Amino acid sequence: MCVVALAWNAHPRWRLVLAGNRDEYHGRPAAPLARWEDRPALIAGRDLQSGGTWLGVSEAGRCVVVTNLRGFGLPEPGRPSRGALVTGLLDGDDPESVAIDAYNPVNLIALDRERAHFLSNRPEPQRTALAPGLYGLSNGRLDEPWPKTMRLKSALLDWLTGPADTPERLFDPLREERLPAIGLDPATPSDVPREPNHSPIFILDPVYGTRCSSVVAIDREGQGLFLERRFAADGTTTGETRLTFTWP
Repeated sequence: MCVVALAWNAHPRWRLVLAGNRDEYHGRPAAPLARWEDRPALIAGRDLQSGGTWLGVSEAGRCVVVTNLRGFGLPEPGRPSRGALVTGLLDGDDPESVAIDAYNPVNLIALDRERAHFLSNRPEPQRTALAPGLYGLSNGRLDEPWPKTMRLKSALLDWLTGPADTPERLFDPLREERLPAIGLDPATPSDVPREPNHSPIFILDPVYGTRCSSVVAIDREGQGLFLERRFAADGTTTGETRLTFTWP
């Protein structure tokens, strides 16, 4: 993912609400959101180039989302896939002991029914237990006030303080193409040549842009909804998937 807002144990009805966009080269192959045949408890999209995923849930009661971390150079090809880090945590790896320093620059949030952790590995490994609350993450530090991060957090807060009964409405702010006039611009240029340094929530670009928008909502009873909307290089919608699941 490249921008995510999530509310963890911050609403009387919802244990977790997450909304985010995945930005990537349009030529990089990916499979849409689905239950994985080789891991039936895992629900996610799938990177068909390196394996793994950028966001997933497990019916064992876990949710993991990852973002790249800018300012530390291009990925080193000899390191393991960051997507495999996500699937390992969904399979049950412990976020307090996983070898986060073995991977290319990465931010990660791992949650289950009782705990939430933020992990990062640059400039040095970091593991932070998260308190209940509202969080935003892009390709910098957790809650770094980039314009798109602040705008998406604000939109999620507006949804939570309203009826909060239609998670599909969170697709609207995820499609926002204007640059908000709030927040602090990233101090470090992107490591991706095609990525705008001052980008809106939704990046429209024929080579590198927003590939999909995702919404996850899990209530206090463990009933979950995972939505994914996919886009072509010209920004048109190419497909949408809606899956329900249950946390034990």
